[in-house]
Amino acid sequence: MALQGSLADIALPDVIQLVSVSGKTGVFTLSSEGSDGKIFLRDGQITDASAGRLRGEYAVYEMATWRRGQFIFTANVESDQVTISKSNTSLMMEAARRMDEWRVLQRKIPSMEMVPFFLPREPGHDQITLSPQEWTIVTKIDGQTSIKKLEELTALSAFDVCKVLYGLVTSGLIGLRSPEEKSVPAQAAPAGPSLRTLVALTDNIRKVADECVGLTGSLAVEKQYRQARTELESGRGMDAVQGLVDRLARAISLLEGGDKAGEFLRRVTPLIQA
Repeated sequence: MALQGSLADIALPDVIQLVSVSGKTGVFTLSSEGSDGKIFLRDGQITDASAGRLRGEYAVYEMATWRRGQFIFTANVESDQVTISKSNTSLMMEAARRMDEWRVLQRKIPSMEMVPFFLPREPGHDQITLSPQEWTIVTKIDGQTSIKKLEELTALSAFDVCKVLYGLVTSGLIGLRSPEEKSVPAQAAPAGPSLRTLVALTDNIRKVADECVGLTGSLAVEKQYRQARTELESGRGMDAVQGLVDRLARAISLLEGGDKAGEFLRRVTPLIQA
C-alpha cells in the first residue's frame, strides 16, 4: 500500500525522514495549490527532485515550504538522473532553516496571490541600491502582476521571490494588495529612465562585455546588444536592459567560464544601480 497523506497534517521533512530510515526506494509525488513536484529516493537517499522549473536540491527546499496539499509515496520507482549528492541530513537541515524563514516572510506576505506595487517616494530620499536579483523582480512589478506570476516570469523559486519582496516591503519601496483590492493608479510607480539614458546604459554594458570576452566573443556581444536596442525602441525600458545583462552573462559563461561571467556581473551591477 502506498504511503500518502496531507501536508497540513505532517510536514514533508518528517515524512522523508520516516521513509529514509526504512531504506526504501521510490518517489514522492506532491501537489500543492496548483504546483506539483517529485522527490526520488534510492535505498533511502534522495537522488533527484523536481518542482516546476526547479531541479535538484532547490526543488526539495521549495517543496519543503509547502504547507497545504497532498503527498503519496510509490515504492520501487527510480529516476534516471542523479541531481542531488548531499546527504538527507544536510538537505533537511537546510529545508528546516528555510521553513523557519518562510514563517517570518509570511508575516508580510500571507499569500502568493498578493499583488506588489510601488509606493510613492518623497523627493530627497536616499538612493536605493538593488542587487541583480532584486532588479530582476523590480522590473516586473507593475501593480497588476501577482507574486505567483512574478515567480513564473523571473524563473526564481517562490522562496527567493518572497525573500526579495519582504525586503522591499520592509524598506518601504513597495506595498502589497490582495487581488480584490482596487488597483493602484499607474502614476504611483516611479517614472523609469529616459530612452536616451537607457541607450547609454546598454552602450556601457556592451563595453564591459567586450572587455570580458575580447575579439573572440565580440560577435556574440554585438548580437545581444542589437536585440536590446530593438527592445528599447519598442518601449521595454529596464526589462530590455536586464534581459541584455542576463543574456550576456550566459554568453560569457559559455565563452570564458563562470569566473569571467561573475566578473562581468560585478562590473555592470553598479552601472544598473547608478
